[in-house]
Amino acid sequence: MTHAVVTGDSLTGALDRLVDRVRGAEFAVVLSPDGLPLGSSRQVEAKLAEQLSGVVAGLLALGSAATRTCDAGGLRQIVVQMSRAFLFVATIGNGTILTVRIAGDEVEVGDMAYEVALFVGQAERHLPVSLEPASSAMSGDTGAHRRLG
Repeated sequence: MTHAVVTGDSLTGALDRLVDRVRGAEFAVVLSPDGLPLGSSRQVEAKLAEQLSGVVAGLLALGSAATRTCDAGGLRQIVVQMSRAFLFVATIGNGTILTVRIAGDEVEVGDMAYEVALFVGQAERHLPVSLEPASSAMSGDTGAHRRLG
């Protein structure tokens, strides 16, 4: 289990801007490496974030198995195409996971793929430098975390 100190307004704002930039984008969620919701865009309720956590965990397990089987390096992104929507799941260097959903008749899948890659590349501005074990956070040792502005 991990614990992170993130200013919700900064991460929410970054995710809102990501969703606002692409036509058809509905929501974005960032999950910790162990699947706990760290932040989301304004359209996401807690129940949806929890459901996505389970779905993303399963997708990441399958994606990781595929990378091992294909000897193709680390997992970077999974795109699920449904009949009326796409779900993008991207891993971020510090272990966190970005999930974005787009839907509609005029969605720009290429634009979303670009924005997801851009967000992942700049994610350290919006996410904690490190994630510490929950046990040290509960003992009162907050560690060194970068505050977001």
